[in-house]
This record gives sequence, structure tokens and C-alpha cells, in this order.
Amino acid sequence: MMDKTFEPTSVEARISAAWAEADAFRAGRPERAGAPPYCIVIPPPNVTGSLHMGHALNNTLQDILCRFERMRGKDVLWQPGTDHAGIATQMVVERRMMEHQEPGRREIGRAAFVEKVWAWKAESGGAIVNQLKRLGASCDWSRERFTMDEGLSRAVLKTFVDLHRQGLIYRDKRLVNWDPKFQTAISDLEVQQIETKGHLWHFDYPVVDETGTETGAVITVATTRPETMLGDTGVAVHPEDERYTALVGKRVRLPLVGRLIPIVADTYSDPEKGTGAVKITPAHDFNDFDVGRRQGLGVINILDPEGRMLLEGNAAFFDGTSPEPEALALHGLDRAQARKAVVALMEARGLLRATEPNTHAVPHGDRSGVVIEPYLTDQWYVNVKPLAERALQAVRDGQTKFVPENYEKIFFQWLTNIEPWCISRQLWWGHQIPVWYDAEGGIFVAESEAEALEAAEAKHGRSVALTRDEDVLDTWFSSALWPFSTLGWPDSTPELGRFYPTNTLVTGKDILFFWVARMMMMGLHLTDRAPFDTVYLHTLVRDASGAKMSKSKGNVVDPLELIDQVGADALRFTLCALAVQGRDIKLSTDRVQGYRNFATKLWNAARFAELNGCRLDPAFDPRSATGAINRWALTEAARAVDEVTGALEAFRFNDAAAAAYRFVWNIFCDWYLELAKPVLQGEGVDPAIRAETQASVAFLIDQVAKLLHPFMPFLTEELWAIKGAELPERGLLTLASWPDLGGLADAAAEAEVGFVVDLVSQIRSARSETNVPAAAQIPLVMVGAAPEVRARVEAWRDTLLRLARLSDITFAEAPPKNSVQLLVRGSVAALPLEGVVDLAAEVARLKKEQGKAQGEIKKIDAKLGNADFVARAPEEIIEENRERRDSEAARLVKIEEALVRLSGD
Repeated sequence: MMDKTFEPTSVEARISAAWAEADAFRAGRPERAGAPPYCIVIPPPNVTGSLHMGHALNNTLQDILCRFERMRGKDVLWQPGTDHAGIATQMVVERRMMEHQEPGRREIGRAAFVEKVWAWKAESGGAIVNQLKRLGASCDWSRERFTMDEGLSRAVLKTFVDLHRQGLIYRDKRLVNWDPKFQTAISDLEVQQIETKGHLWHFDYPVVDETGTETGAVITVATTRPETMLGDTGVAVHPEDERYTALVGKRVRLPLVGRLIPIVADTYSDPEKGTGAVKITPAHDFNDFDVGRRQGLGVINILDPEGRMLLEGNAAFFDGTSPEPEALALHGLDRAQARKAVVALMEARGLLRATEPNTHAVPHGDRSGVVIEPYLTDQWYVNVKPLAERALQAVRDGQTKFVPENYEKIFFQWLTNIEPWCISRQLWWGHQIPVWYDAEGGIFVAESEAEALEAAEAKHGRSVALTRDEDVLDTWFSSALWPFSTLGWPDSTPELGRFYPTNTLVTGKDILFFWVARMMMMGLHLTDRAPFDTVYLHTLVRDASGAKMSKSKGNVVDPLELIDQVGADALRFTLCALAVQGRDIKLSTDRVQGYRNFATKLWNAARFAELNGCRLDPAFDPRSATGAINRWALTEAARAVDEVTGALEAFRFNDAAAAAYRFVWNIFCDWYLELAKPVLQGEGVDPAIRAETQASVAFLIDQVAKLLHPFMPFLTEELWAIKGAELPERGLLTLASWPDLGGLADAAAEAEVGFVVDLVSQIRSARSETNVPAAAQIPLVMVGAAPEVRARVEAWRDTLLRLARLSDITFAEAPPKNSVQLLVRGSVAALPLEGVVDLAAEVARLKKEQGKAQGEIKKIDAKLGNADFVARAPEEIIEENRERRDSEAARLVKIEEALVRLSGD
């Protein structure tokens, strides 16, 4: 006997244990040895991570695809694993050490610190894996990988060495995003642009003649970073800016420092911004670095790794200068303090022309929270230009496609303009760069120290001591190898041969460049094949109002809390139902609760079936059904299977969920079971028809369980077990076959029962739209009904009277006066409402509502048609207006339909 209610908390752990015990998700099951393979590699979450809503969406969509393909008979490998997440993990462990008042990492040394990180990883680093299991992720957990596993580490070493030998990895002095708190280069992905209120200072730089004597003229530059002026090596003006044409080629004396620097013509300078003249500090600004290279300007670094002024002992700073004592006193000041000091010094010398308030985007480290410094250092780079061209060609050739397709354009833009990739990080946790140096600075790149020593001995003719590069590789370097390193590459393993290239990659749009593009480049270069055939990119999960979730806003929705409250199935179905291609998800807990109600609805339907003797009959052949409602329900089920299958194949997750929902809630629960009640519960019913209906209901519950399983695995697995308790040989639902209802479509049954359903539905809508009291029974007149329609109405008269709350059904050649008219599959039905509702008042009310809706649409269109509003308004406000317009437009259609009905046209 089924429990009265479905309680996810009491079911999910038990179902998970059953899947684990059966090894249900293991790839390479013996019975699937000859089956076509299907592989998805999980975007490896950080080992420090905890399940957030982005993970929940990403992994739900992957799981839907994996369960779907597994049920379609494929040998599925969903490859799980976690990423070592260099800077994030190092930060967590250092914070723990601080909390426990332990010595810092520099005090205990690298080896001891790395040992601590490994210990932490073993203790709590896998928490997110257990959280993914709670979500229902059907990964092959026996194959779990970690980006610093021995095998994956070997792949990283080989890749670095091979790329270096091919001339694609090299060392260079360039600007990087430098985090002064963590004292490491970080990727663009780890940089947050934060709108900050600051100032724009206008400084006068004295112009000098050929002898270096000040002429009395000045050129005024505008800057938001006065402290960097001590590293200026030029001033740029636009070549077509007539204000400065006569000054191009001349020099200025850099205030406070005394350095003579040239005025150059460069298109980087914007005549419309500031004064049109910009100071060029190649060591502390990415754009200035490019200008400096074009113009042959010097590069002078005036900051140390902690963001303090570096003047004493700085040979480049003193070269050709005679700095003032007050300028030298800036040495050691934090950059924020130095900014104030420089402004004060310039003002004291009469060289501060103006100060303007200025709000601008300032880069911050996403983990440290400090301002990121463009910083000149020696780093290791990959020349990815030739690799990018192969990735572009693979997309052009159709080897890999993007869903939605518009991301292909973004992919092309990024890779066409790609810059060298900085792959070194000044951290201790990660893959240490396989480079050794001798005392003279000679470089030896090898997969092991022994190989490096051997190469050094061959060069020097004797044994020499070597020192290993202390830096580690960017986390994305190892992640770029993920689709094939997890399968055993560089060895030719059976898994690599069977599952590579993988099939579908499901990931967030925000890492299209940082991860997807790099996997494409590395996969093609190292394996000669694109790593996946399809890249499905989902969007962000926002809060109910469309705002981005953040701890500071207090609007973060915790998926684990929702799972505790309503179960994993409700959360999963919600995310899927909202996953419209290319649109951010606005998640409300009310919506999740709504799909919890959906689970309850199905459970109650299954319990109703059980109470009415609907049990699986192994001998039942649905193709032999004769009852009209049974044939109609089977027809609708076949349609739903086709719709869900087609939608999932096209990655239209929301459409798949909608089709499944429509069939389960509207067709099966609301209509079929309602139509079946008289057969199941009435007296004098033909026993054969009752038995057929009972078998049909039980059969369809099985099909519903299969159809919903990819979306709601726990509920459906439980229903499958309960309904199949007497059929133990059929095993787990997750390993059952996808519904095959081919040949069940019955046009005659659909025409008959579908007409009844549509007629009742339209009558109910008309009653609602015209405010007919719920308890009132009203007459129905079929107008000019064809003989077959008349016969159908007569056959279903009792059902129509009951379900539509009708007092009578009659037939006439013309509609009665003051009636609402309905068009149902070509037949006209009329509802005489005179005396039941005030039709004139209803028309007036609807016209008033029509005017309101039209006015609202006009107002929103004016907003969205205003280019200034669209440019300035936050993304969530734009989206909110579009959704409101869609909602009003849909409401207007309903109002106008109701007016047409009331007019009798």
C-alpha cells in the first residue's frame, strides 16, 4: 500500500543507496558492451566548493541528458571529478591556519604547506561530491578524478614539455593582472570590475626644448591613478588632434621625477576624453603597455609585489632622472597613500590644473577583494594563436557546434583576437612548473628533475645543481586537458578509445573563453580531434526579481536548503522548466514549491490508481485497447514521448519539461483519470472494459515514470519500485528503456475524446472570463452541428453535463440571443447567459481591461525603444520590462478573445 504522501527526505537516501549498490551508473556495463557510447565530462567544481545554484542548474541539465541517453540504451559515461583550484584552495587553507593561530605558509615552508593542503583536501575537499549525489547526479563515481591525481599530473607535465619543445610555451616579461594580497598573477576570470567613485586629476607637464629647458608651455594630462606618474615614459595625443600637432615629437619634464619623456602621436588617445592627452605608464596599464611597444617607450616598474612604491634601488626609476627629495620619500608607501601624496605634491607646485569627480570601473580580485594591479613581471606564456586557428576551423567545419548558436559568434571574436596566455601563478598549491635553472640562469624544461639534471650535465659536461621554478600553472591549464586526461591520456587506454571525443559539454556561458576555448585548442593540438561535438551553454540563475545572486545582497538561494524543504526532484524540474536557451533564469521559491505540488499530484494519482485496482498486467498489450478514453490517453502519451524526445535532442530543456508536465498534469491526472472514474468506480460497467482501463492506467503510470525519470529521478524510481513490486526481474528504472509508444496514435480516439476535452475546456474558460458563478449550471446549445458531432455530443452527454456544469444540451441552427459563442474544432457552441450575467457590464469591463493592457504595452514599448534607457538600465530591469510586455500581450489576447465571444461574431 502506498504511503499517503511522498516524503522526499525518507526516499532519496534509500534510492541513492540502491543505485550505488547496483552500480547503476558505471560505464562499460557488460550488457552494454556493444551499445553506442555517450560521454559527458563534468565541469569540475572547485575542491573548495559547496553546491550553489549555478552548480545545481549545470549538473541537473547534464544528468537529464545522461539519464535520457542511458535509457535509450547507450553506454553512458558521465565523468566526474574536482579541480584543485589553486588560489581558492590555498586561500582556504591559509585562512584555517590563521584561525588556528598556526605559523604562516612562508614560515613553515613549501613542502609542509602543500602537505597541509593535501590533508585538508582528504578531510573536507570532497564535500561537493556528496552534495552532487544529493541532487541525484548519475556520474560514474568509480571513475572520480582530481586535477592533481598522478595520472592527470603526468598529462600536465607532458603537455608543458611538448609545447615548450614546439616553441609554443616561452618566458616573457609582460603585464599581468597582479593580486597584491596573494602576490600572484591571476586570470581575467578572477577579476571583478567594480564601479567605484573616484577622481580624475588634471596635471600640467612642462614642455621643454631641445636642450631640456622648460619653454613655459605645458601639456595637461588627465589620470585616475596619480601614483603611477612616477613611472611615466611618454605622453600620447591623437595624430589628428590639431590642439597638439605642434607638440608631437617634443618632450616634457616629468614633474617630481625630472625624467624627460616624449610626446607621441597614437590613436589610443581619445580627443573627446579628458584633455585629449594621456600619460603613458607601460609598466602599470595594459593599454599603455601596448602604446609603449608601438612607440618604443621605456618600461619602468615603480611598485613592489605588495603594491607599495618601489623607488630606492630601482635602477630604471633613477635612469636619467633627478627626483625631488619629497618624491623619494614616497618609497615604501602603499599605493593608496602614495596617490594622496602625489596629488598634494603636484598641487603644492601649482601643477594640479583640476580635480573632477569620476565614477569608473576598477578591477578587484574576486577572492582577495583588493584592487588588482597591472604589473610587469617575468611569466610563462603559451602562444595560442596557432592553436586558436585550429579551434576556429573545427567550428567552421561543424566538428563542434554551439547551442545556442549565437555563442559561435562570440567564440569567433575571442579567438580571432586572442592574446598569449599567461600560465604561471606565484602560488604553492598547484602543478609546479617543470622548469629548472642552473646558476647562470640556463633553463631546462623536463618532465622530471632527473631528466633536467641529465640535460644540464650534457650541456655543461659535468653535474650541476639546479633550482626548480617556484611558480605553479594556472588552474585552467590542467582543466584544458580534462576531456582526455580523465580518460587516461597520454596513454592509449580503452576508455580513451571508447569515449573520446566526448559528446556534449554542458557549462556556463561565462567560461566559454576561459575553459571551453582552451579545451578546444588543447584537444585539437594534442589529440588531433575536437574534444566534444556539442557545447550547450546555459545562462545565470538569478533571484525572483532578476537580480544577480550575491551574499552581499542577501538574495542567495541555497539549493541544499531547497532540497531539504521540498526534495531534489522539485528543484531539478524547476531549473529545467526555466532553462530557456539564451535567457537567464529567474528563480522563485514559489515556483519550486509549485513543482513540489506537481510531484504530489503524480503521487496522488498513482495512489488513486492503486486504490482503484490499477495494477500492472504483464499480458496487457496497449495496442489492443478498445476503450475510447484509453486509446486517447495512449495517443497523448505517444505524442508526449515524441515531444520530450525531440526537445531533449535539441537541448530545449524547458520545452521538454513543458511537454512532460502537460501530459502528466493536464492529460493524465486532470482528464484521463477524471474520465476513467465512472469506468473504475461505476456500477454496471462491463468487466472487460474496467479491466482494460485498470491495465491502461497502470501501464501509463509506468510510462509517466519513464518519461519523467531524467527530470525527477527519485520520485519516479520510487513509483517504479512500488508499481513493479510483483515484477522484481525488471530491475531499476534508471536502467530501464526509454518509452517506445510507436504505433499507438489513434486519430479516431483523439478526434472523439479530444473534442470533448476541448469543448469542456472552452466552456470552463468562457465561464471564468464572463464571471459566471462557479455553482451556476448553464445551458449549452450546439449550433448547426454535423451528424457526427451531434452523435458525439449525445454519446458524451452525461460527461459533458458533469464536467462543464451544464443544465442541458440542445441543438439549434442559429445561436440564441445574448449568448457567448465558442468555436470548437470547427463546430459552434453557444452559451446563453442572459439572466446569468450582465453581458453589457462584462463587455464594458473587458474593454476597460483592454485599454489598460494596451496602455501598458505602449508604455513599455516606449521604454524599450529608448536607446538611452536600454544602454543605461541594468540587465535585469531590461529583462523585467520585456517579460512584463510579454505578460500584458498574452493578457490582451485573452481579453480580445473574450470580447469576440461576447459579441457573438
